Amino acid sequence: MSAKTVSFFHLHLVSDSTGETLITVARAAAAQYAQVHPVEHVYPAVRTNRQLDRVLNEIENEPGVVLYTLLEQDLIARLEDKCRDVGVPCLSILGPVLHLFHSYLGTESTHRVGAQHMLNAEYFKRIDALNYTMLHDDGQMPDGLNGADVVLVGVSRTSKTPTSIYLANRGVKTANIPLLPGMALPPQLEQAMQPLVVGLTANPERIVQIRQNRLLGLKAHRDDDQYIDRQAVAEEVAFARRLCAKHNWPMIDVTRRSIEETAAAIIALLAERRRQPVA
Repeated sequence: MSAKTVSFFHLHLVSDSTGETLITVARAAAAQYAQVHPVEHVYPAVRTNRQLDRVLNEIENEPGVVLYTLLEQDLIARLEDKCRDVGVPCLSILGPVLHLFHSYLGTESTHRVGAQHMLNAEYFKRIDALNYTMLHDDGQMPDGLNGADVVLVGVSRTSKTPTSIYLANRGVKTANIPLLPGMALPPQLEQAMQPLVVGLTANPERIVQIRQNRLLGLKAHRDDDQYIDRQAVAEEVAFARRLCAKHNWPMIDVTRRSIEETAAAIIALLAERRRQPVA
């Protein structure tokens, strides 16, 4: 697509907390419009009139779509009034959901700012998972593999590490182990009973492309390197497939999947495994 066909618009995201919810929703919506790109203005932790003043000035100077997750009614009223005056659309992301919950539950919300980020058990579970995952990246500390919820195996450049970190952010303790032809698996993996082992694979051409880009970035490109030889990579992928089939480990092809989509598929496999009765 020619850059000339792409237009831009201002997108103001106003939150009384971290703004993560707003950013996620806004980007998911904006991704549906390939020819229009948002210029994001993110305003986290807006909790006072003085903090809101700066937001209102920027909206007036650079009008655009305004999305917010505010709970203080006075701040909401001022923001919506300004948007009406400027003539720009303004929408509460949480408002319709809270209204639906209220209609169904018959009770008012507590209006706690940043309630989803409170230091509760779920939060510490995520931190524990992150610590575990960082310690067990790329085959490190195999003695602790039985403490994992998930172990990812795959050849180099199949997104094992970023997928592990994403899963850890969801509270899933994740280790990952590289698969290399001729190199035996850690015996601790074959002995581990607790973790779900999942193989990650990809199209050899895609793996070669990623590896070449990595070598170029490291200024270590070598044309004769088996690391980027198409036939050698195809043999690596075939070896990994045979290994996973031997152990009856599910495999996920990440060639056309985002990290989020791969992680969602793994979480679904983990949930299905946990629903099965213990033998």
